[in-house]
Amino acid sequence: MGAENSSSVTEFILAGLTDRPELQMPLFFLFLGSYVVTVMGNLGLITMIGLNSHLHTPMYFFLFNLSLIDFCYSTVITPKMLMSFISKKNIISYPGCMTQLFFFLFFVISESFILSAMAYDRYVAICNPLVYTVAMSPQVCSLLLLGVYGMGFAGAMAHTACMVRLTFCADSLVNHYMCDILPLLERSCTSTYVNELVVFIVVGMDIGVPTVTIFVSYALILSSILHIRSTQGRSKAFSTCSSHIIAVSLFFGSGAFMYLKPSSLLPMNQGKVSSLFYTIVVPMLNPLIYSLRNKDVKIALRKTFSKKFFS
Repeated sequence: MGAENSSSVTEFILAGLTDRPELQMPLFFLFLGSYVVTVMGNLGLITMIGLNSHLHTPMYFFLFNLSLIDFCYSTVITPKMLMSFISKKNIISYPGCMTQLFFFLFFVISESFILSAMAYDRYVAICNPLVYTVAMSPQVCSLLLLGVYGMGFAGAMAHTACMVRLTFCADSLVNHYMCDILPLLERSCTSTYVNELVVFIVVGMDIGVPTVTIFVSYALILSSILHIRSTQGRSKAFSTCSSHIIAVSLFFGSGAFMYLKPSSLLPMNQGKVSSLFYTIVVPMLNPLIYSLRNKDVKIALRKTFSKKFFS
C-alpha cells in the first residue's frame, strides 16, 4: 500500500537556494565557477597521484579516493542545483530524486569515513613510524577502504529505504536545491517518526564515530609533535595537521548543524546555507587543503608539467 501511494507524487519541484530574481545569475556564475574549480582540482589530483609512482603510498591512496568521492558527490548535486538558477521550475522526477538522495548520502558518508582513515594513517605515520609499512600495508588499506564504502552504502540504503516507504503530499515543492533527507520529510503526508529516528541514529554514528577517531588521532599526533626536538620538524607537522583539522571541522560542523538538531530550531532556509558548506565548499577546498601545503604534490606537479613541456 505504501509503495503505491508513495509514487502518487511523480515529480518534485526543487525550490533552489533563493527565490530572489536579482541573485539568480550572479549565484549561477558563482556556483558554476566553484564547480569548475572542484572538478579540475579533484580530477587533477586523481590524475597526478595515478601518474606518479612515488605517490603510490597509503596517504595518497586515501587522498586519491577522497578526491574521487568529492568529484562524484559535487557532480551528483551541483549541475541540478545550477538548473534552479536558470529555469523557471526546477523539476526532478520521483525516481531521479531518490537516486540523487541515495548517491549524495553514499558519497557524503563515505567522505566522513575516509577522512577518519586519513587521520588514522597520519597518526601511525607520525606516532609509530617504525611499524608504518606493516600497520598500513596494502591489505590493511584495502580493508579500510572497503569499510569506508561499506558504511557509505549501508547508511545510504537505510535512509533511502525509509524515504521510499513514505507517502508524499500533492504539494511537491521541496524547499532545497537538492533532494536531501529533511526537506523531503517536510513534504510527507505520513508519519516520519521512523525516518527521524533513523536520521538520529545513522547520522549520529556517521558523524560521531569519524569525529571521535579523527580528534583522538590528532590529539595523539599533537602530543607527539610537542616532543619533537627541532622547531622545523614541529612546525612542519603542525601545519599539516592544522589544515586537515580545518577541513574536517568545516565538514562535520556544518553536517551536525544541519542534521543533529530539532527541526523547529533551524528554519530550512538557514539549513540550506549550512549545507552549502558540506556540498559545495568542502569538495572545492579539499584538493587545495590536502595538496597545496604538500611538498610531494608540488614535486609531482613540477615533474608532470616538465614531462609535458619536454615531450
